[in-house]
Amino acid sequence: MEIHLNGESRIVAASWTIADLLNELKIENRYCAVERNGDVVPREEHSDCRLKPGDSIEVVTLVGGG
Repeated sequence: MEIHLNGESRIVAASWTIADLLNELKIENRYCAVERNGDVVPREEHSDCRLKPGDSIEVVTLVGGG
């Protein structure tokens, strides 16, 4: 199915959750924030939040530095 990830189209499995998507992207959920269709998805809900066709997902990661 097709979703929009950070403004770009992406094909993912129909059974995926946000946790599956983050795993595919090699992003640890403790270092990012995820928004689905304009709403922030709390970290503890990533494994239960199933993606749906047309979802707009924004993933923002933390970057360390000095």
